[in-house]
Amino acid sequence: MENPFELISTRLQNIENLLRDINNCLEARTFNSNEEQLMSIKEVANYLNLSIPTIYGYTAKRYIPYAKRGNRLYFNKSEINQWILEGKQNTISEMDNMASNYLYQKRK
Repeated sequence: MENPFELISTRLQNIENLLRDINNCLEARTFNSNEEQLMSIKEVANYLNLSIPTIYGYTAKRYIPYAKRGNRLYFNKSEINQWILEGKQNTISEMDNMASNYLYQKRK
């Protein structure tokens, strides 16, 4: 008959190894998601649902953030997302809050 304490110790060691593996996978996933994802002009056009000539026009006017290396254009996905959000329209409640804050600051 096996020693129950040895059996428990073995199983506990297996559980600790599994938890360590899961933790390593989660850390690797977090690291990869923090990396900046670069996109090509085709990917940006698909992402924004715009045509490639429109994207070229935006870059010529310096309307959209991009990087150029040689003859290729690169777009950082996080910068594209930020650029999209810059055009966000405020809701009525947000405008009311901004007006209230402005009036409150001017009273002082």
